Amino acid sequence: MAAGNGDNERSTSDLMRDLSAQTTTLIRKEIELAKVELDVKRRRATAGAGMFGAAGFLGFFAFAALTACVILALATLVEAWIAALIVAAVYGAIAGVLALNGKKQVQRATPPVPEQAVDSTKEDLEWVKARAKSGRS
Repeated sequence: MAAGNGDNERSTSDLMRDLSAQTTTLIRKEIELAKVELDVKRRRATAGAGMFGAAGFLGFFAFAALTACVILALATLVEAWIAALIVAAVYGAIAGVLALNGKKQVQRATPPVPEQAVDSTKEDLEWVKARAKSGRS
C-alpha cells in the first residue's frame, strides 16, 4: 500500500481533534464519576452522623437513669435530698476538672498556626536562597 490519505490513515489534525474531543469526554465522565462517588459518601456520612446523634441522645437518657439509680442507692444510707446533693457535687467536681483541662488544651492549640511547618518552610526557603546565591557566583 502506498503512503497517503487512505481509509486507514488520518491526518494529524484529525487525530489531534479526536484526541481533544476524547480527552474532554474523559474529563467530563471522570468529573461525573467523582460527583456520584462524593454523593454516595455524603449519604453514608449523613447516615453515620444521624446514628451518632441518636446514640448521644440515648446515651444522655442512659446517664440520667444511672444518675437516678445512684441517688436511689445512696438514699438507702442517707436522706434522699442529701443523696441527690452528693451526686450533684461529684458531677460538679468532675465538670470543673474537665473544664480546666479543656481550657488548657484550647490554650495549647492557639494560635491555630502550624508553627513547625512554618519554621520548616522558612528553613527550606533559606536553603534555596543560599543555593541560588552560590549558583550565581
